[in-house]
Amino acid sequence: MFSLQFSQFQKFFLILAGRKFLALNFFFVLLVLVFVPNQSYYQTVQASWRPSSISRSHFVVPAPALFPQKTGLESAPELTAKGIIVIDPLSSVRLYEKNAASPLYPASTTKIMTSLVAMDNFKMDDILIVPKLIDEGQDIKLVEGEKLTAESLLYALLVASANDAAETLAANFPGGREAFIAKMNEKAGKLYLKETRFVNPSGIDQEGGYVSPFDLALLTKRALQNPRFAQMVATERMIITDTEGLRVHEFSNINQLLGKVEGVRGVKTGFTESAGECLVTYVERDGKKLIIVVLGSEDRFGETKKLIDWVYSNFIWGQALRVL
Repeated sequence: MFSLQFSQFQKFFLILAGRKFLALNFFFVLLVLVFVPNQSYYQTVQASWRPSSISRSHFVVPAPALFPQKTGLESAPELTAKGIIVIDPLSSVRLYEKNAASPLYPASTTKIMTSLVAMDNFKMDDILIVPKLIDEGQDIKLVEGEKLTAESLLYALLVASANDAAETLAANFPGGREAFIAKMNEKAGKLYLKETRFVNPSGIDQEGGYVSPFDLALLTKRALQNPRFAQMVATERMIITDTEGLRVHEFSNINQLLGKVEGVRGVKTGFTESAGECLVTYVERDGKKLIIVVLGSEDRFGETKKLIDWVYSNFIWGQALRVL
């Protein structure tokens, strides 16, 4: 009986001793982790931490665009144009519109797109050959076989609104005239011009061709980002020659507002029997910019001037009010 009790006591002691041994081992492990140099968990974390480096950027936050706000009481002038839009290109605010989304005949305002496609695909010193042409509409009397630089043809296109220059640019495009027109429509799609379709490079009346005033304003805004385009449409007079210096073509800008109305810097005229009088105008006064599109007018220059006078007399440019 005594031996049995001793045996049970011995087993209990061994179990207790074993537990104490484990507890002591665990205790010593903790001491090592905490106090032995370079082994503490907290020391390791602290040692591995580094302050983040400060990177400096040259990015400059642009100043917010000033928004045109109507302050005058004068109503917009009564106009005959079928389609009109006046926008501030910096803020994209529409100051006035009439049938702005309606598709209308573009006439020679088409040449804005013609010029952009030509600039995308020709170098200015590329030599192009005048094809056989049909004498139709405005031209500078180019002769079949005549050789001119792409730059000279672009001046004829945008300053004199020359149809023969438009057809020459299109004919020299890789793939020819039809490929050039397809490229015009492809670019219109990339610029999200939803109410626009081109059927020729000059803008002569042809079924299926149209553009809305709003699309034309967007196209003009994009075109003016090209310094060469902006320079050409603001040119009042120009003389070009063929590459051999045998033929000279002298012409003036058709835009009667250019050089006569303060701040007018081009852009493009247009007229056909179906389209009526058309005019796309870029104006800038004291940093306040306007793009004005007038389509299907009976007096494109007079009506555009009325819009210019009305806007600058009745709008101010300032910070937009925040609505919380």
